[in-house]
Amino acid sequence: MRGKVWLNGRFDERAQIRIEEADRGFTLGDGVFETLAVRGGKALRVAQHLARLNEGARTLRLPVPYDDVALARAISDIIRMNNIRDGVARLTVSRGPGERRLLPPEKPKPTVVIAAHPDLPPETPVRAVTARKARRDEGSALVRVKSLSYLEQVLARMEAKERGADEALLLNTQGRIADGTAANLFLFLCNWLVTPSLDEGALPGIVRAAAIRELGAVERELKPEDVYQADEAMMVNSLGVRALVELDGRAIGDGQEGVWCAKLRELARADE
Repeated sequence: MRGKVWLNGRFDERAQIRIEEADRGFTLGDGVFETLAVRGGKALRVAQHLARLNEGARTLRLPVPYDDVALARAISDIIRMNNIRDGVARLTVSRGPGERRLLPPEKPKPTVVIAAHPDLPPETPVRAVTARKARRDEGSALVRVKSLSYLEQVLARMEAKERGADEALLLNTQGRIADGTAANLFLFLCNWLVTPSLDEGALPGIVRAAAIRELGAVERELKPEDVYQADEAMMVNSLGVRALVELDGRAIGDGQEGVWCAKLRELARADE
């Protein structure tokens, strides 16, 4: 794939980018990332994404060597250089190279990469399964960090594919729903728009926060059986909103996109 990439303050051709083999992002998943929707040539909700990235970096005690102004400018520049109108921008920060040990270097040299790609994922209806093995540990120090280690989600998505579905819902250690592999779950249930709380192991999604703030969504404990009682179910992230129409082979609602799916999609496409 051709195009420009921003690496540690410099723009270069994607084919020319080199990251050290001892980079801890590669060897240990030691880092954080953000994925931003690009619409009309502009990345959406940049400030919120950078705030979450910085919060995750603080949890990992990972210094981010560029301030928000510099990162926002680089995101905008890389979108323009790659002529992306509608697509995806990704910001990745790893701790950088280090010796072969768990303890990080006392003076790390983080690796920061910003890339952009054309085309947003489709917002077609989705069928899901409840993951049987992969779980979200709601008590983990990393549960609210969008870290480079995404293996639980990878395993759950592989399981979904093997079982003929598109997505998987991850349960927490108490058997309640945390979120999907790459999206937050929302239900319209008993005349309320509801979503699992962060204490349940949900990732603090950018659009999720906006839905609580602007649409009056409420947090509550949810079990898989609650999904079947919902009038609507949606999988929501910064890149889009998909109607969840089936879970473990059972239909949800009338199996069609509904009014709350449309409202959440409109919210996800806003830049506020």
